[in-house]
Amino acid sequence: MRYIVVDFEWNQAMSAKSSVFDYLPIHLRGEIIQIGAVKLDENLRPAEEFQTDVRPMYFRKMHHKVKKITGFDVDRLRAGISFPEAMEKFMDFCGPDCVFLTWGYDDFGVMEQNLIIHDMDIDWLGRWVNLQIIYNLQTGGDKNQKSLASAMEHFEIEQTRVAHDALGDAYNTALVCSKLDLESGVAAYDDAARILAERTAKKPRLSNTSGITEQQVGEGALEHRLFGAYDSRVALWADQELINPPCPDCHGELAISRWVNQGGNRYMALGECPEHGNYLIRLHIRETRKGGWIPSRIIYKATEEMAAFYQKKSRQPRHRSGRRR
Repeated sequence: MRYIVVDFEWNQAMSAKSSVFDYLPIHLRGEIIQIGAVKLDENLRPAEEFQTDVRPMYFRKMHHKVKKITGFDVDRLRAGISFPEAMEKFMDFCGPDCVFLTWGYDDFGVMEQNLIIHDMDIDWLGRWVNLQIIYNLQTGGDKNQKSLASAMEHFEIEQTRVAHDALGDAYNTALVCSKLDLESGVAAYDDAARILAERTAKKPRLSNTSGITEQQVGEGALEHRLFGAYDSRVALWADQELINPPCPDCHGELAISRWVNQGGNRYMALGECPEHGNYLIRLHIRETRKGGWIPSRIIYKATEEMAAFYQKKSRQPRHRSGRRR
């Protein structure tokens, strides 16, 4: 089996209400600006490498957050090759019948969306595996996502490549692969969510108005992810990666319903996958001492009870606070 570790960097729209979305067939979460990949050899160690910068067609202005993280500027964006040309080179590098390994779920969804907006074939993508799941399975972790840096620290891997660079992150991820029992991890991957749920020792507490019992959190949660701090609530709700998660089962696009405020900085929405049905998505937003906002996101396979609870809450009138004159 041919394993290829991949990582993408992508630019974002300047605003969630940008006019660019009027010209797109989907709400694009990010436009790829860099592709990095590393093949694993027969000993499952890093071997041949691939990297290219990609010139965006739609998000041509550099988002300030992406610029800060990646170091990309407008001149570098313009110097990249077109996405179709980059994909032709990438596909030649990969060859047929590959298993793609990523650190997290986001890369697959963004790649699929970029292929769609360029009207390119997505069938060749094949199987994608989130290495965070295998890492958690084999290191005694729970379902919470671990950073690549923490995995490298766990295995005492020295970081010699630049972080937040597509090839650098792909190479560092490949080094983590070399410390895992990759083949057994891939074999057990489809049962990973159940195994990790059974392993969860402490169930997070929920509001008694959530409509979800603590038992359902331990047994049914497909994702429990903590995000970094946002400068404002506006910036938080503008982050498409946060409020438009992919399907936990196929990583395809979910049709997200209206977010409903449950009070206490808790929100919920329903996400619908054409293939796998409905999911209940919950956000709990916490204010930091410095005035920032940190969200945590939990995703469940929606039962009829959960869907009915959402529909009930969504029909309730919205209350606005304020003084009467």
